[in-house]
Amino acid sequence: MHRLFPTLAIALSMAFALQGQTWHPDLVIKLWPDGAPTDNGETEPEKDFGTHYEHPSDPDISVYLPEHPCGLAVLAIPGGGYSGVWYGHEGHLPAAWYVEQGIVYAVLKYRLPNAHPQVPLEDVQQAMRIMRGHADEWNIRKLGVQGCSAGGHLASTAATHYRTPAERPDFQILFYPVITLDPACTHYWSSHFLLGDNPSPQLLQRYSNDQQVTSDTPPAFILASSDDDLVPVRNSILYYNALVAHGVPASMHLYPSGGHGWCWRDNFPYKPQYVGELGQWLRTLFE
Repeated sequence: MHRLFPTLAIALSMAFALQGQTWHPDLVIKLWPDGAPTDNGETEPEKDFGTHYEHPSDPDISVYLPEHPCGLAVLAIPGGGYSGVWYGHEGHLPAAWYVEQGIVYAVLKYRLPNAHPQVPLEDVQQAMRIMRGHADEWNIRKLGVQGCSAGGHLASTAATHYRTPAERPDFQILFYPVITLDPACTHYWSSHFLLGDNPSPQLLQRYSNDQQVTSDTPPAFILASSDDDLVPVRNSILYYNALVAHGVPASMHLYPSGGHGWCWRDNFPYKPQYVGELGQWLRTLFE
């Protein structure tokens, strides 16, 4: 049976854990104050449930600025199966750690595709342009993307479908990402909401990002659990193998348990390990 991310159990545990959380970004910047270039055909009003958005229609970035910036910036792209944007543990929760490292950190609220796959990518690329427009002010020398689950698919899409240097991330961090749209191992609902019913083989291939890697794809840090029964770990492995085959620096960290949806949650037993490994990897970007 196909299951929508998050499953009911995961969704409830997230809601209880994050209920009452208040986020305090330094500023919030709307992406398209004069209107977005592409319409996704969504007619439902935007809803904020305190843990996630449904039908987001007014995309923005929430920006956290460190007192002593190190030169790195991360654009965080929460997951939600391309049917919601779960901005808590996959968005705002890691902000304090990043700011402590001197990293500018921004959480993206993006529009969902509704079978218009260009729409969320446009939001990512606009967010990157905005952040790069503040590069001198915020001391940004390298800007990367971080994505979880379907947000990991969107982050890897940004890393493989850019057209200009301004749209190209300098690095990518992927938590249990959807990568391939091959029906044999994709997350069905992510593919469904991205491309609609009965997409052509050409469209499936175009958005199977392991097949879009080139030697110019940015370096990657990939994390997943072997027992993930929602987004098979094969997604991460396919992407890692494609990166290595094209000579792109890649670091993959697979944990024996943990399932899906654990980004920055303290009950994930390997959190201290991956936080340390991620911090070490980020420092190598300036070596």
